[in-house]
Amino acid sequence: MSNSKINNDIESRKTDPNWSAAHWLGFTSAVLTVVLAAVFIALGIFGTSYTASNPYPYISPIIKNIDYAIFYPAFLLAPVFVVLMTCIHYYASDNKKIFSQIGLSFAIIYAAIITTDYFIQWTVVLPSIINGQTGNLSLISIYNPHGIFVALESLGYLIMNIAFLFTATVFNGGRLERAIKWIFVISFILAMGSFLFTSLMKYDIVIFEVIIISIICTVLIISGTLLSILFRRTMRIGR
Repeated sequence: MSNSKINNDIESRKTDPNWSAAHWLGFTSAVLTVVLAAVFIALGIFGTSYTASNPYPYISPIIKNIDYAIFYPAFLLAPVFVVLMTCIHYYASDNKKIFSQIGLSFAIIYAAIITTDYFIQWTVVLPSIINGQTGNLSLISIYNPHGIFVALESLGYLIMNIAFLFTATVFNGGRLERAIKWIFVISFILAMGSFLFTSLMKYDIVIFEVIIISIICTVLIISGTLLSILFRRTMRIGR
C-alpha cells in the first residue's frame, strides 16, 4: 500500500470519535511494552536460576527480593500487550480486521495463562516457601526446571507468537509497517523452531523457556519502538 493510499485511508477514518483515543492508547501501550519488556529481561538475568543449587524438591532456601520483583514487569506486560493488540486491531484496515481479531484473541489467551501462572507464584509458592510450608510444592515451584510454572510460562509465550503471526498480516504499508510485519513473522518462526528443536533434543523445557523469553523480549522492545513511531505518526496525520 502506498503512502498516499495510507493517508487516504486515515483521512476516511479520522472522523471516528474514537480515533484520538485509540491511537493515543496505541502509542502509550507501545512505549510501556518496550519499558516492561526491557525491565523483565534485565531482572531475569539476576534472578535465582534453575541450577543444581536448587535440587529436588526445588525449594530455594533463600528468596531474593528480585524473585518477587521479576513478576511485576512480566505480569503487567500481559494486560498492556492486550491493549496494544486492541489498538492494532482498531488500526487495521477493514479487510485485515479478521486477522487482527484472531491475533487479539490469541493475545487474550496468552494474558490469561501468564497472569494466572505468575499470580500463583506471588500468592502461593513464594509465601509458602518463606513460611516453611513446602509440602507438595515442588511441582508448581518456580525453581523446578520441568515444573508446571515453566510449562505454562512457555505455553503463554508460544501463544503470544501465534498472535504475532496473525497480526503481521495487518502491516503491508511502507517500510515501517513492513519492518513490524517481518519482525513478528521471524519471531514466530524462531519460537516454533526453538520449541521443535528443544523437544527433539529432549532438553528440559526450561531451556526453551529461556530461549523464548529472550526472543519475545527482544521482539517486543524492537516492535514496540516501531509501533510507537507508527501510532505517533498516524496521530499527527489525523489532526
